[in-house]
Amino acid sequence: MAGFSQATLERIRAASDIVEVIGACLPLKKNGANFTALCPFHKEKTPSFNVNSQKQIFHCFGCHKGGDVFTFIRDYENIGFLDAVRRLAERAKIPLETDQNPAEQQSRHLKDELLQIHEQITQRWQNALASEASGQRARDYLAGRGVSAEAIKLFRLGAAPEAWDDTVNWAVGKKHDLGLIEKAGLIIQKSEEAGRTTEGRRYYDRFRGRLMFPICDEQGRVIGFSGRILSGDEKTAKYVNSPETPLFTKSKVFFGLDKSKRALLEAQSAIVCEGQLDLIACFMAGVQNVVAPQGTAFTDQHARIIKRYVEEVVLCFDSDEAGQKAAVRSLEPLLASGVAVRVAVMPRPHDPDSYIQANGGEAFRQLVAGADGFFDYYLNRLCAQNDVASDKGRSLIVRDMAAAVGKTGSAVLVDKYAQKTALRLGVLPEAVRSEFRKTPSARPVNAADGEESFEAAESEMARPSAVELHLLKLLFLHDDLVPWAAAHLDPEWISHPQTRQVVAQRLAAQRDETWQSLGAFLEACDSPGIRSLVTEAVAEERKLPNLEQQLADVILKLRNQWLDRKIAACLQRAGQPEIADADKLALLREQQQLREQKRMGIFAVGEA
Repeated sequence: MAGFSQATLERIRAASDIVEVIGACLPLKKNGANFTALCPFHKEKTPSFNVNSQKQIFHCFGCHKGGDVFTFIRDYENIGFLDAVRRLAERAKIPLETDQNPAEQQSRHLKDELLQIHEQITQRWQNALASEASGQRARDYLAGRGVSAEAIKLFRLGAAPEAWDDTVNWAVGKKHDLGLIEKAGLIIQKSEEAGRTTEGRRYYDRFRGRLMFPICDEQGRVIGFSGRILSGDEKTAKYVNSPETPLFTKSKVFFGLDKSKRALLEAQSAIVCEGQLDLIACFMAGVQNVVAPQGTAFTDQHARIIKRYVEEVVLCFDSDEAGQKAAVRSLEPLLASGVAVRVAVMPRPHDPDSYIQANGGEAFRQLVAGADGFFDYYLNRLCAQNDVASDKGRSLIVRDMAAAVGKTGSAVLVDKYAQKTALRLGVLPEAVRSEFRKTPSARPVNAADGEESFEAAESEMARPSAVELHLLKLLFLHDDLVPWAAAHLDPEWISHPQTRQVVAQRLAAQRDETWQSLGAFLEACDSPGIRSLVTEAVAEERKLPNLEQQLADVILKLRNQWLDRKIAACLQRAGQPEIADADKLALLREQQQLREQKRMGIFAVGEA
């Protein structure tokens, strides 16, 4: 699958005990032969999340999500299947086929070395902040900003000493190649600057005299840094970020996402702040569904990442003009991703950090809860920026509102905000509608629309009957029963569409001799609904008496229910007044044949 052989996937699955993998994420409690926990995929007070160690599957009887170890990592980490395979392969130290060519191996080796260097320098700067004289200014700054020791430890804050060659000397002491340290973005080569000479090159530190914020990927691994200046030199950039490296791409990374992703999934809403200290203040105040892009630029890549976690974004940038302009610029990529957008406006002169320091976390939570929809915010902003009483001001407001709301492609929203704009300007709604129609607009593409509609339809499908669920349990827990079922069971007897599809696939695998394992079957399921049905059926594995007779009884009952439906359909058609006598007679004969079939039993399991 997708570049991975089935043998490799089975090897990774065998090396990834689902109890150990899930137990590293959730506190599992032994419950008979299985393990239980509060479900990580929906809110609940009583555990309904089950892990079956024998079958190596999980299933939640509350939200009906289920699957194997690959499914769990994919859904829990909110990543794709390929990334889930890679993550489990790394955990089990199993090489993948795609990593075997020399170029891939070299790239992977370089990234591993850079990750190691980033981790080491993070610890170096943490120690400098905690106990060295060079970290005193950073300690004083954090104390003045009210950043707690707990937050410093959680976010692994550090201090880069005020020296041109501290990192250079550290790297030499660690016997790191300085060219590799340069690739990590930690030092800069420049012949004019003082530094250490290596093969005719000169290097100096990129980060000097700064409070250091490690930037992590979604797995929590340090991939870059953002350094805040601590001196009052206005000619020096307030923040310096790592350059683009094999690990770090600024437009694809959120600060804090590794810590907030579970809260994002639970809230289905993301608060987007402007800076690291804003995010830390929110997180430590208990508002944890928060992320921060590196700077105020919100890119298409940022929007696609955030869409994987939430359905709504609340922009919460600084109250200054730069922050508000950034909020406006964020609209287009967010609309294109298909998320709803609101804007929480900080009272001047606050940013989220200072607002929380002054008013507390609950006040900030209430401010976010009351945030306006983006277009209400934007209309207020345009009216504040332009003279509503002048012709020029009104024209600019109408033009900019039309351009913004037109990007949604929603006729309802266009008409709604044409009316709101008209009300604010004191003009007729039809006049504003006419102006709106003059503005070209294009609806942003939302690639997820079709998939979401399909999944919603699946989730609303009726549940299978208890008999159908019992059939699934017998077929997927007891492979020795399947040959007889394949010879005597017609999947058409099953009324529930997804159950019928699952049974047909299981019987076909038996006839074609392609059955491998329950895990492989689940992995091949494209439908979450089908995967959920199977995991529900096998999640609670208990000893059942007389399995062969149970299978025969279940199949007989399904066949008789199917015959009853056919008989009822014949009666209904025969009762139609417009039906011809010959057709009515044929329907009566068909009913008799169906009733005769129902009187006949089926062979017991093991009989010819």
